[in-house]
Amino acid sequence: MRPSRCSRAVLAALAAVLLACGGEPEGREDTGLEALGLTDVSPGLVLPGTRIVLTGHSFLDQPLGVSWLRLQGTYAGVPVDTYFPAEFVDFDRLEIQATSSLLHLLGPGPGTFSGRAAVEVDFVPDGTRYASVPLALTLEVAEHLEPVLDDVAAGPTIRVNEPIQLQGSGYLLGGDEGTTFAVVEGCFTAAEGDGQCVAVGPVQVPVTPAEPYDRERGVFAFVPEIAGIRAGSFDGTVQLRNQHADGQLVESPLRAMTYALAETLVEAVGPDGEPATLGRYVEITGGGFVKTGDGGGTVLRFAGQYQPDDGDTVPLDFEVVPEFVDGRTVRYVINEEDALASAIAVREARGTFTGTVEPVVDWGGTEVIGQATPASLRLEPVRQVVVLEWSPSYVEALRPFGLRALDAAIRERVRQVLVRDYAGLNIEFRDAPPDDYALYSTIVIAGPDPNGLGLLGYDNTPGKDTGNERLDDKIGGVNAQTLETGQPGFGGVFMESLFSFSQHPPPGTVGSAEVATISFDRIFDPFRPDRGQPVTSTELLGLPLPTLQSGLLCPGSDRPTQISCAVFVLGSVVGSTVSHELGHSLGLADPYGSEFHDDGDAPNRLMDGGSERSFDERGELFGQGPSRFCVEEYEYLREILPSSDPAPELERPGC
Repeated sequence: MRPSRCSRAVLAALAAVLLACGGEPEGREDTGLEALGLTDVSPGLVLPGTRIVLTGHSFLDQPLGVSWLRLQGTYAGVPVDTYFPAEFVDFDRLEIQATSSLLHLLGPGPGTFSGRAAVEVDFVPDGTRYASVPLALTLEVAEHLEPVLDDVAAGPTIRVNEPIQLQGSGYLLGGDEGTTFAVVEGCFTAAEGDGQCVAVGPVQVPVTPAEPYDRERGVFAFVPEIAGIRAGSFDGTVQLRNQHADGQLVESPLRAMTYALAETLVEAVGPDGEPATLGRYVEITGGGFVKTGDGGGTVLRFAGQYQPDDGDTVPLDFEVVPEFVDGRTVRYVINEEDALASAIAVREARGTFTGTVEPVVDWGGTEVIGQATPASLRLEPVRQVVVLEWSPSYVEALRPFGLRALDAAIRERVRQVLVRDYAGLNIEFRDAPPDDYALYSTIVIAGPDPNGLGLLGYDNTPGKDTGNERLDDKIGGVNAQTLETGQPGFGGVFMESLFSFSQHPPPGTVGSAEVATISFDRIFDPFRPDRGQPVTSTELLGLPLPTLQSGLLCPGSDRPTQISCAVFVLGSVVGSTVSHELGHSLGLADPYGSEFHDDGDAPNRLMDGGSERSFDERGELFGQGPSRFCVEEYEYLREILPSSDPAPELERPGC
């Protein structure tokens, strides 16, 4: 696994020669590894099966990069210099599965490593190895852990599924290293009954780390299997049990645990000031909730009235089955299939519900009805959330452009284009899947076109979604339903296909097409590894770049302006393509007809067919562009995504 010392010496000597000659050679590719860094290695104590997480920046995926964690120092007092193979997760995270055989590379048996850690990455295309600045590291290796329970914190009054906090040491993190369990045993006395304390347990409940990698603080739920769901009191003990992956069991001493148990309660509905919309979670907090499934569940009964902003009051009395998050939180998704939707049109609703909510939990044949709690919930029209999924292949597709170092700037320009194109509509663009919406769309920006057709973009969602009924389209990946119709199955936006606009595309990319134009090459030739000098992260440190509001200065006569033009144009082309494909998923063009593109060819129409949209128009060059939704299309979008924001005052082309 370890590279030869000779090869490392040769590479170091070569680097020294290059620096002595005044910097990087002409045309050398920016690998993206120049800023390689390691900031953390966790956890600090590992066992066979532990997932070691490396946090840093500028990591690289295979097949371009092969990553290693290098450990130099001592293990159990013996000098070591060894390498662990690391798996790419994303550009800021690598992971290592710490098998027994891998840990033995440090030395036999348990011990402590003390020294330096670095990430080293082999750049496969030219065999160059890059290394991060070393990080001081102490890493303890153990075969088994003995759990210690110093403190049990909760209460004194709790509800079913209450999270019980544990303090101690030696906790397992789960996964392939094993699990720590809380073993609870005692007796329960119901508040309403004959006063008899009924024996319960032992019940074994998994303990989860209070924070990632935390072996000193854990949490377990006071599950209904321990004492049911009725009010009363519990008197018993808790013991920790480490069940290692190899089957070894290690237990802690017992500790006393006494609680008064209260019945289920709702304290609040939804975050203050946040409206509910179709597809969004409404969070209900309180205590004593039960997961719906084998043995029981939770129902919420709402009663009151709905007052629309412009209409008559509607009485409401309905039940919902929320999603269980934990004993203190459940959440409900506004949808069009339940009792609320049968009373009001939740897609277009604009008004406020006021009334009460009453929790009903059951488990093991017992039902408990909590007290009704005042509740208020604001409802507003549907909001479309769109997640931009930037795949690793997109980042690598910037290499043949020579623009990998400008990834963040290009993404920002794409976002600017999207916000501009969809201004005045109830739509929101995000870079990560939301935790406040159950229904959201995703569009993938990738490298090559897996369909092999050289498409710039393709909406692979099934059929025309007139009215945006689905809300959760995914434009990207493979869609089996679309494949069955004989259409291309892979969707998304494909960066490599942009080289169809080049009159001399790089080898291995999409060949030159009829749409090829010298404009493309004038913008990107100065940076392409095969024709110019790629932009490097080092170069950007001391190079102030002009901020462009249009493409009128492009392609530029000096390098800073040329770089800004490349960002502006590439971001404009990609952003316009994303807007176009997203428009398809919303039902455009011709939402109430059979066509998917505007008829004919007109300037600056966003939903024209691909061959009718020139590179100069897409890139907003020489006074062309930006492309826009035509008049009727934008009016349709305002109907299905109504917003209180005014429509932008600008001239739109006719449809």
